[in-house]
Amino acid sequence: LVPQGPSMDTSKKVDLKIIIIGALGVGKTSLLHQYVHKTFYEDYRTTLGASILTKVLAVDSTPLKLQIWDTGGQERFRSMVSTFYKGSDGCMLAFDVTDRESFEALDNWRDDFLEKVIPREQDFPMVVLGNKIDLCDRQVPKETASAWCKEKDIPYFEVSAKNNINVAEAFETLAKQALTTYKGIFESYLTDSIKLTPYDKPKKSCC
Repeated sequence: LVPQGPSMDTSKKVDLKIIIIGALGVGKTSLLHQYVHKTFYEDYRTTLGASILTKVLAVDSTPLKLQIWDTGGQERFRSMVSTFYKGSDGCMLAFDVTDRESFEALDNWRDDFLEKVIPREQDFPMVVLGNKIDLCDRQVPKETASAWCKEKDIPYFEVSAKNNINVAEAFETLAKQALTTYKGIFESYLTDSIKLTPYDKPKKSCC
């Protein structure tokens, strides 16, 4: 159980689905467990399909329950993983800074996600994580990753699941984006639901 603070109004709790995608071995599971459980293990079994962890937090005094989907990165599971995209409120793209191919695969992962999350537009809540900055054999310069993200207007975080660097900041940035979008869609829905009555005809304007 997560203790509720004085500003945590459970009647207003918002449930958001966050999904982590990216190539095999970039550390998606490690990032998720570091954020939710504050733990790091050297070895995780390859995620087959998807697994789900939850995290309760408050963003701008709004209580959130994040349902975070950890997905498999193997190419043969790509079509299966894409079935989990539906209903997502935010997407986390992860790559390994010591693996150039995992960075080069980001375009495909992003395009595949946006193609299947319909009818969302291109500015879907999304962040990019460059993981394993604690390792020495870096292949992807920070400038290269930052430029790719800037071009697509996506926040970029250099992170380390092992040393817990910028992990919470990345998740919370995505949570804020997702909440803002959620509120916008909700308010738009309410506005569209209001119908004019016969007595609400617009008055004629005089010239």
